[in-house]
Amino acid sequence: MRRDALAPAKVNLFLHVGPLDADGYHPLASLVAFADIGDRLTLAPAGSPRLSVTGPFSGALTGEDDNLVLRALRSLDADLPLVLDKQLPVASGLGGGSADAGAALRLARRALALDRDDAALLALAGRIGADGPMCLFARPAWAEGRGDRMSPEPALPPLAAVLVNPGVPSPTGAVYRAWDAGPPATADRPAPPADWRVASVIDWLAQQRNDLQAPAVALCPAIGTALDAVAAAPGVRLARMSGSGATVFGLCEDVVAARAAAAVLSAAHPDWWVRPTVLGHGLDPDDR
Repeated sequence: MRRDALAPAKVNLFLHVGPLDADGYHPLASLVAFADIGDRLTLAPAGSPRLSVTGPFSGALTGEDDNLVLRALRSLDADLPLVLDKQLPVASGLGGGSADAGAALRLARRALALDRDDAALLALAGRIGADGPMCLFARPAWAEGRGDRMSPEPALPPLAAVLVNPGVPSPTGAVYRAWDAGPPATADRPAPPADWRVASVIDWLAQQRNDLQAPAVALCPAIGTALDAVAAAPGVRLARMSGSGATVFGLCEDVVAARAAAAVLSAAHPDWWVRPTVLGHGLDPDDR
């Protein structure tokens, strides 16, 4: 049995946001893909603490009450010692907490041989967080409504990319409030591209938008600096913010170009978090 589970970074390739509804939620339309990098959960030896956190961003997790891994274990009534290697920046628009919870659900089901099918895990993931269902199995998908209406998109090709976080938090609530104060938009789902080859998909994505990008940049100018730097990096075809920020992604034609862009950005901004990656299905077959 595999004793670890990847919690891959989620990237909103576009994000169209509608006005606040009567229940206090913003409808949205998005196409999401998952990186081949992320946090990682590993089974610890028996007798270890229920959750130990390591990694470069472990200090950003403030306690048990806000830890989605522990909420996931409680939802299964599971007592399982785990180590969370926190490699993704926190509050970065990459769905890290929801991905961690999804990894905990998958790993607990395997380790404890729980009689819970995929539908049961999806229901639990939805109670843990809005991004929970889409992050559980990390499949490319269209997300609509509150992010809870998902439809898989198997035609999306793997997309070489560079992920960049300038090291500033982007407060989701404040970003949405700033968006509410601006001109209205609609959570429109565009027609899919006629051609799913990489170059054509990037051209199609360039016609879409992230409605939260402008308010996030206004609140956190460092995001704008990162966007400009990524857009200017060699080989980058499209630069955009993911989610409510602060992480920016740059799409490239191939992995070689993505690695070259990452090297240039890392050299120019050594204090930034910069990673080359491939966006697509973020999980190995034995981790699903």
